[in-house]
Amino acid sequence: MNIEDVLKETTEDLLKHLGIVVTELEVSEEEKDLFHVNIKSENASLLIGHHGENIQALQHLVKVLSWEKLKNDNQFHVIVDIDNYRKRQEDTVISLAERKVEFLRRTRRPQILPPMSPYFRRKIHLHLMGSGFDDIETTSEGDDDTRHVVIQLKPQR
Repeated sequence: MNIEDVLKETTEDLLKHLGIVVTELEVSEEEKDLFHVNIKSENASLLIGHHGENIQALQHLVKVLSWEKLKNDNQFHVIVDIDNYRKRQEDTVISLAERKVEFLRRTRRPQILPPMSPYFRRKIHLHLMGSGFDDIETTSEGDDDTRHVVIQLKPQR
């Protein structure tokens, strides 16, 4: 059984035990060892929870239970999204970073984003490494729950 099948089966079983009706469930590998589990459900707000607490817990359970089923040394990452909640969050964070870049270019003052998860920090770092941002560099600073992205202009050569 491949990883996608195990993730799908594990998610379906877990949600069935919780009494959650799933209208659509899709698993895909976004990049090597990073899998997305997309769930559509009439119970989306319950699955997401307050500030995404339930989606985080569900994601952790799906990952750990799938690792246990596969019993191999290949540990992989899983991102669970429910009714595009994470995608909307991701779009919002990227939009914030782009606004901060515009402000940085006007003021030349480094911009500090609010603390966020490693996943969203990585998305910002990768996005700002893309085209149109050749003059920008990013770093992560802080510890644990206060870790955040700092956006600044690259030093001129």
